[in-house]
Amino acid sequence: MPAPDPTDNLTTTLLPLLGGPTNLRSITHCMTRLRLEVADPTLVREAELRALPGVLGLVTDGTAYQVVLGPGTAARVAAALGHPPDTAITLATRGATLRADQQARNATPAKLALRRIAQIFVPLIPALIGCGIIAGLAGLLANLRWLPALVPALTAIASGFMSLIGVFVGYRTAREFGGTPILGGAVAAIAVWPGVTQVDAFGLKLTPGQGGVLGALAAALLAVVVERACRRVVPEALDVLVTPALTVLLPGLATLYGLMWAAGEVSAAVGHFADTLLSRGGAPAGFVLGGLFLPLVMLGLHQALIPLHTTLISEQGSTVLLPILAMAGAGQVGAALAVYVRLSRDASVRRTVRSALPAGLLGIGEPLIYGISLPLGRPFVTACVGGAFGGGFVGFMAQEGGRVGATAIGPSGWALFPLLKGDHGLGGAIAVYAAGLLVGYAAGFAATYFFGFPRERPRAAPP
Repeated sequence: MPAPDPTDNLTTTLLPLLGGPTNLRSITHCMTRLRLEVADPTLVREAELRALPGVLGLVTDGTAYQVVLGPGTAARVAAALGHPPDTAITLATRGATLRADQQARNATPAKLALRRIAQIFVPLIPALIGCGIIAGLAGLLANLRWLPALVPALTAIASGFMSLIGVFVGYRTAREFGGTPILGGAVAAIAVWPGVTQVDAFGLKLTPGQGGVLGALAAALLAVVVERACRRVVPEALDVLVTPALTVLLPGLATLYGLMWAAGEVSAAVGHFADTLLSRGGAPAGFVLGGLFLPLVMLGLHQALIPLHTTLISEQGSTVLLPILAMAGAGQVGAALAVYVRLSRDASVRRTVRSALPAGLLGIGEPLIYGISLPLGRPFVTACVGGAFGGGFVGFMAQEGGRVGATAIGPSGWALFPLLKGDHGLGGAIAVYAAGLLVGYAAGFAATYFFGFPRERPRAAPP
């Protein structure tokens, strides 16, 4: 008889603490978090959720909940929760939508915008990771002149998704903002069609993919606006014909005769800003970016940076910001190691460090954040210090001509090595990034060891 899946028990325990199946409006997940939208937050038993074995942390924002479960577990639990027991859930969800929408009006607009951006891009991360690793393998084989016949095939496999990423972004954008997803994808697809080069856009030259994900976002948002307007004014008898046609036609014309060019200019400006930031700011810029990233991870807002990274990858072939931001995880690892040394008599804390450290080395910081540094208080701040020093080092090297970028987003820590790209080849990029990690480890360890605890004898973490 096969052993029971521990995920089943966790799912069964989570459900009543979340208010039951009828309280769940949407269920998604990222690499480490279960992301939920609930109908009634008062039904969620937050204290019991935080204390539940297997739950590494809980982030709340109105009706949105993020339950940190760790890699793998989050996906399995989301899949288990995503099968409603009966159609009564659908009816209850519809009835709760009005109340939830009213509560959403009181949410901070900035947080709501960031949350929606994250919901658009988080499902795309697995494809970005997979294609990025394949692209890195193709580049490595090309540089080493190994298996030359295989390189074009790997390049095609890696490039297919990136060439059409705007379509996926358009689909997800329309879905997130209440439009018909396939119409959002159809409008975004206009920008990647090779025939746009034949369009005379007031004398402006258009190229396929111009504007990247920013153009796809704008086009899909406009499609949602047009579709909603059509649903209000078009007679029901004509809605099935007129609404889809106008939803594609009007935003499509706007995309060709303005949005593509404007988004292309913004994308180019983003690339120029990143170049200028590192070439002139160097170490100070890296210090600030590396030091502030952990708080974004803690709040779950780091996913909102995905469009920026994706734009840089589309424009320049890599994002130079991700290796700097990844130094925050190095500072977290160094801080955890210092906690392990200082709290030598606390078996529970040391056991938590040992279990969470492998994930931290691979760039998954939530187990260390919610299990170690944040409960202790000061080590979270000193971990940020470690990230700042690591980011400052990578920024300094970029200013000196040793810029390092990542060809895809998602992983960090040691998992980012296969995705690196640098001005001096893969070897130089690996050397700079590895040295930055070591600086982050050392700075996080030293800051935590000497300043991460009160002057009196260190005590165990709170229960």
